[in-house]
Amino acid sequence: MIHLRYILKGFVVISVVVCIAVILSCRGEEAMNVNQAQRVVRKAVGGGRWFPSNPAKLKAMIAEFVDQAPVSPVTGRVVAAMSPHAGYECSGRVAGYVFRVLRDQAQQGDAPETVVILGLSHQAGFPGVALMDGDAISTPLGETSLDQEAAALMAATSARIRLDYKPHYGEHSAENQVPFVQAVLPNARLVIGLIGDHDPQTIKDMASALNALAQKKKIAVIASSDMLHDPDYKLVTQTDRQSLKILAAMQSGKILEDWSYRQQTFCGVAAVVVAMNFARAQGCQEGTVLYYRNSGDYFPESRGQWVVGYGAVVFAAPGQ
Repeated sequence: MIHLRYILKGFVVISVVVCIAVILSCRGEEAMNVNQAQRVVRKAVGGGRWFPSNPAKLKAMIAEFVDQAPVSPVTGRVVAAMSPHAGYECSGRVAGYVFRVLRDQAQQGDAPETVVILGLSHQAGFPGVALMDGDAISTPLGETSLDQEAAALMAATSARIRLDYKPHYGEHSAENQVPFVQAVLPNARLVIGLIGDHDPQTIKDMASALNALAQKKKIAVIASSDMLHDPDYKLVTQTDRQSLKILAAMQSGKILEDWSYRQQTFCGVAAVVVAMNFARAQGCQEGTVLYYRNSGDYFPESRGQWVVGYGAVVFAAPGQ
């Protein structure tokens, strides 16, 4: 009987342990489900590197760039634009021209509901287009919602377009436009995409996806791109000014024809062509060059070492 009593006690202890384990397991599953239900907020990588990490300084810098950008009124609503993505000390004043036009139009009651920012990966190419997933993106200026509905609609139009954060991690090209959007269009939601190749089908599919989205929402597309990179200041200046003429004429075929890996007239060439083709489908017939400068203009000591071009261009569709 003594042995039987010990055996029964052992069964009781084991049963209690099993019950506790089951309870803890259930609580663990509940905790995991809670974590899965939490909002996913992507953090922009540029604070302290490409732009100030201090919110007040960043806000003041953008306000200065936008306020000091003298632009003439643009006929029609801006549906697409090209804006540079270098460090704000280098290219922020040029970007300010694009966002001055967007701000002026927004103040007149013509603000886009969703801004689609298209960039490239400086790290590695990949097939198709990767749209940032998640609920929001944060910068020193705070959080801005990602338009999940818009991103899902675009991804549904082509197998080449997908929701994928991986290529975005550590990439600044598209993200550097976000603080400007936050400052100028605080109510807009965002779709942030990286175009990973120069395949004509990818460019065609992405422009078609934007057209499909434009039927559902009032959007503006920003192609994030710098221009020629070369030590020769004179070459950069002359090449960029010619490229801007081609851009204003909306000759997308010529832009692709002139581009090569040895002469990247636009580092984000696919994004630029997609934005231009989308604007053409929306009724735009020409682009407006707002401003141009390069790093050699701002920092003459860089001439002969490394010079990068920056252009501000908008595409407005009349009657919109």
